[in-house]
Amino acid sequence: MATGIGQARRDLESLCARGVDWALDPSRFGVDAASARRSGVLVLFGVLDREPADSDGPVPADLDVLLQRRSATMRHHASQISFPGGGVDPTDADITATALREAVEETGLEPSGVDVLGTLPELPLSVSSNLVTPVLAWWTRPSQVAAVDHRETVDVFRIPVADLLDPANRLTAVRRRGAQTFRSPAFDVEGRLVWGFTGIVLSRLFDELGWTVPWETSRTTEV
Repeated sequence: MATGIGQARRDLESLCARGVDWALDPSRFGVDAASARRSGVLVLFGVLDREPADSDGPVPADLDVLLQRRSATMRHHASQISFPGGGVDPTDADITATALREAVEETGLEPSGVDVLGTLPELPLSVSSNLVTPVLAWWTRPSQVAAVDHRETVDVFRIPVADLLDPANRLTAVRRRGAQTFRSPAFDVEGRLVWGFTGIVLSRLFDELGWTVPWETSRTTEV
């Protein structure tokens, strides 16, 4: 039975309180903490103001999460779908301020309509030598969003969580680098492929929240 919107928010708040073990392989994701850049990303959930999900599932059909597609010209993670966010600025009060500031700069959202629920343990992002803190938040008063600077972001959208959880939309992303092969959870919703760091974070969150629906991990896509 699907949980209600109020329970979904409480689930997210409880997750912040207890934390998450990201269960990452340090040989793949390790970075030098002394030299790594600190970054924050905004994982913003809310209620869709347009069409609800096409899929049934353990969450309300109108629950969504905010994502964006990075520009093809970016040095790291070009063209990938990501959470809004970026590196810590010396003027930021804390990592929450970083995530909110970056989200405003990238998507134009109105921060006064966002309730921060808490933070989760930082994750290493070895490709860009970052230690990234996910900041979970709830959209109490949704605002218009769009790509503000097309040098960084080309699309901003809200995607139904139930569609992400649909087993028909889940698969494993496979990336080959020379003799090495990397696999990570991914989501493909209406041609939008969410993989890499964002796919890992969403997959672990859904597992920890008890929202995951069993899916076929042997279904793969090359990235």
